[in-house]
Amino acid sequence: MSAPNLTYGTSYSRLLSFVMATAILLFAAAAHAAAPGITGPTFNLTAQPAYLSQPDGQMVYSWGYGCSSAPSGFAPTITGATCPTMQVPGPTLIVTAPASGTTTVTVNLTNGLPAAAGNTSILFPGFSVATSGGVAGLLTQEAAPVGCVTIGCNTVTYTLTIPSTAAGTRAYYSGTQGDLQVEMGLYGAIIVLPANVPAACNTGVHAQNLLAQSASSLAHPGVLESDFRLAAAAYNHPQACYDREYLFQFAEMDPNIHTQAEAQVNARTGCTAGAAGCSLNVPTEPYRPAYFMINGRSMPDDMDPNYAAQYPHQPYNGNPHMHPGELTLLRIIGQGRWQHPFHEHGNHVRILARDGNLILSQTDPNSLAGPLLFTTTTTPGLAMDGTFYWTGKGLNWDAYGHKPASNDLFAKLPCTPDANGYNTGAPTAINYYEWCQDHNKPLQVAPFGDVAAGGPATLPDPNLFTNGAWFGGSPYLGPDATIRAVGATGTTPPSGTIANSPTGEAGFAFMWHSHNEREITTNNIFPGGMLMMMLVDSREFVIDESN
Repeated sequence: MSAPNLTYGTSYSRLLSFVMATAILLFAAAAHAAAPGITGPTFNLTAQPAYLSQPDGQMVYSWGYGCSSAPSGFAPTITGATCPTMQVPGPTLIVTAPASGTTTVTVNLTNGLPAAAGNTSILFPGFSVATSGGVAGLLTQEAAPVGCVTIGCNTVTYTLTIPSTAAGTRAYYSGTQGDLQVEMGLYGAIIVLPANVPAACNTGVHAQNLLAQSASSLAHPGVLESDFRLAAAAYNHPQACYDREYLFQFAEMDPNIHTQAEAQVNARTGCTAGAAGCSLNVPTEPYRPAYFMINGRSMPDDMDPNYAAQYPHQPYNGNPHMHPGELTLLRIIGQGRWQHPFHEHGNHVRILARDGNLILSQTDPNSLAGPLLFTTTTTPGLAMDGTFYWTGKGLNWDAYGHKPASNDLFAKLPCTPDANGYNTGAPTAINYYEWCQDHNKPLQVAPFGDVAAGGPATLPDPNLFTNGAWFGGSPYLGPDATIRAVGATGTTPPSGTIANSPTGEAGFAFMWHSHNEREITTNNIFPGGMLMMMLVDSREFVIDESN
């Protein structure tokens, strides 16, 4: 099939159709993201070859970091967590900064690549690093392939000094022939958690959001929604608190480079590393990537669970969920060679820091001054931490489907605005964090299809609005909301009329995708590539990231 010729108008309409066609399917799947990784302070890694699965059925020969032995632990606690000997991206290394002074983190890297691939290494930008073992390289000490003759040449030890002021998200990647080895998959993330969490993170709205997730919540009584955060704050700063977090690493692959690397490795099987004719000679230009990945997967694979068995070397997914009013931390890293203009629908992203450096106001060091970004453009090697927020404010209709004249218990739920206009006085309420100005405001005063009906919005005929087997057309948030708003025979079709029952889960799906249209394809076929959904779920829906 040839590549689609997409104009902005046609591609946007296709994207919109895909949002509709995917939303309810995603709600039915228990696959969410979080920021899974392994804990230290000692990490025993290896570099190995393996094949990566792609949605078009291709298995692409690649290289990646993995665990040479069982890690000290996994964080957060996710069912089926594993650390294979090769994965892309490499294992996320999770460490905690000391309360004062400095501490050290040790990374032992063993080279398990084919002899023809030569040496390999890891760079840790932003950290003070001491090395031992291995052999001298251009940028750092390197681990030579198996069979090298010098004692200790196959393994190199990197000792990172972590000061108490260190925190945030950073990249790590190969420092050896980077144009080839990073392309082949030798990259990963390191997350440093602050030792001291500001008191503000455990009070106020953040404490209320935890209460809303508890088993005492009226939205899901008796069911605990577990806390899957690595910490309560990204940095030791009161404005760096958050309620939910996700890690996204963006990279691209040119399969021609991988194919040539595999062919040359096979042709040189059994050769001695460093001997004449044993080294690879893979051209990395011209560069024509056909696969665009988030956490090593392309859409729709990136919305399958973490540690899914069908992706043995791509354990991390990209499927963010949140409830209205939660402050969601996005840890974003540009891996690979290209910039990727990634757009998060639903709101801008407030940038907190870049490469572990908080962006502070020049006039008030107690205030953050990071920009609001329409697209989080992922520059190669650059990491950034930002927050995403969604409440329903400004929709101009009741997103929860309350109906003023109804005797329904949920329809009569009060909405008492706080100083900012939100219903935050009762965290256990089903409509916690509702925007009160729109409470009891119907979507249509007299819903008669696509003619003007006196409401803030009108809807098309339900036969047109319903799109396939997955999307029922409801503009409301939460189970029963459609029926509460328009009744069982209303013109607005109940949510999930085919995939789910009308009283089942329903939320809002915001497409998050690259604004480079080629990058939302897999091998030039739409949809695919750097594309996923942010699913804003009602409080009734328990977001379970344990898979």
